[in-house]
Amino acid sequence: MKIDKNLIGGSTILILLALLDEKDMYGYQIIKEIEKRSDEAFQFREGSLYPVLHKLQNNGYVKSYMATGDTGKSRKYYQITKKGRKQLKEEQEQWNLFSLSINKVLGGSANAFS
Repeated sequence: MKIDKNLIGGSTILILLALLDEKDMYGYQIIKEIEKRSDEAFQFREGSLYPVLHKLQNNGYVKSYMATGDTGKSRKYYQITKKGRKQLKEEQEQWNLFSLSINKVLGGSANAFS
């Protein structure tokens, strides 16, 4: 089943910051990692990924640097900043509240996660 892009859009920042909190990554690597971890439910295109990365960079949540990758090719890597880690924590808290609230509505309060 394909997931509506509007649902993914609201969690893109959370997804990107969480990945970059694990390790520095370059754009194509981020795209492939998201696809792999989501069993291909989330499929980002470069045209939608890079504007979000640039927004995160402009907000001070990530920074970029050039480095030579495993293949010997120079790549632009993205790295989470201290401010980005703080934002990640806020995004995770918002996600937890959101998902708890959705589950309460869908399953009733007796079936909700607590």
